Amino acid sequence: MMSKTPIQSDALAALRVKIDQLDQQLLALLNERASVAQEVGHIKRAEGSPFFRPDRVAQVIQQITQGNPGPLHNDHVASIWREIMSACLALESPQRVAVLGPQGTFCEQAALEFFGGAAELIYCANFDEVFHATAAGTAQYGVVGMENSTEGVVARSLDLFLRSPVHVVGEVSLLVRHNLLRQSNAMQGIEVVLAHPQALAQCQGWLSQHLPQAERRAVSSNAEGARLATTDASFAAIASDRAATLFGLHTVAHAIQDEAYNRTRFAIIALPQTLPTPPASGRDCTSLVVSVPNRPGAVHDLLVPLKQHGVSMTRFESRPAKSGQWEYFFYIDIEGHPDQPAVGVALKQLREVCAFFKVLGTTLMYLVGVVPPVVLGSLLLAVLVNRQLPAIHWFRAAF
Repeated sequence: MMSKTPIQSDALAALRVKIDQLDQQLLALLNERASVAQEVGHIKRAEGSPFFRPDRVAQVIQQITQGNPGPLHNDHVASIWREIMSACLALESPQRVAVLGPQGTFCEQAALEFFGGAAELIYCANFDEVFHATAAGTAQYGVVGMENSTEGVVARSLDLFLRSPVHVVGEVSLLVRHNLLRQSNAMQGIEVVLAHPQALAQCQGWLSQHLPQAERRAVSSNAEGARLATTDASFAAIASDRAATLFGLHTVAHAIQDEAYNRTRFAIIALPQTLPTPPASGRDCTSLVVSVPNRPGAVHDLLVPLKQHGVSMTRFESRPAKSGQWEYFFYIDIEGHPDQPAVGVALKQLREVCAFFKVLGTTLMYLVGVVPPVVLGSLLLAVLVNRQLPAIHWFRAAF
């Protein structure tokens, strides 16, 4: 039986010719844009200006998406333009970015989302190496995990900020879906599950229900677990779809994280001389780490300047100072930029009551629904007046 002739084949052929013509026009325009970007690079090199400006990237993408008439969705337009800008930037000056390796980690994914596919990635064994590579200049930028919506902060990253000269210049929030990967496409015979400690914690409910007898073995990254799973048929790994593809593993179970909307927040770090703090944009978030003298009311005094000057605090986290004296460092995110008058005065007064004070960085803030400063300040002050230090952790969880 002869197949039917495709309907409107002439019309389809004509549309394909039109698409081919448009592709050639797009290619010509992209190369024209790249040539202009190269000229920009020459000027930046002569002036000693930073080649990569996250605030400029955000500004361009915002302008493009606001003027987008469709039918392309804004998310897709943003992704396209980020890759265009990444490719053009690579012609000006390739950006070296340190990430947690090997290939296939969520850290790598965060780097690609922030810098685009043209960035030169340097794979590190752990976050200590990411910090070191960035501080030493081996990489211009680094990407480190900061916080997970299920398991809380990545403690090692917070500790490393205390003694590193780098600061935070950007953030990426990833929706993290964990998959169970192995050589064979079956659950039977799994004796060991390999993953980063955070991933094991994020999937502990599923593992307890479906693989209660399997050993849970922590490794440096989920991608490293996937690599190790290729060496032993009794091993399984918790990792991403990309890791499954890279290492040729079967996905035995999809999305095994206990929380459906499991997100991880990654920080982009750099030396101040590589990328200084950008000017105020009107939608900034400033991150601090401080400590106070061990005396009654010290934490209360820490918060008073923020409340008095109407500065909204969006995060308050404590970490042991490891001094053996039950002392703490406090990691704080506030809404605003140090160049804004109210924020600048509040930070100046805050510095005066602190035993240790460090601004970790200022980035564009994309989050909404921030608790108003008067409500937030009053609630936290009430908690601290009526409860002991553990109340801080209660407050963090409540909001």
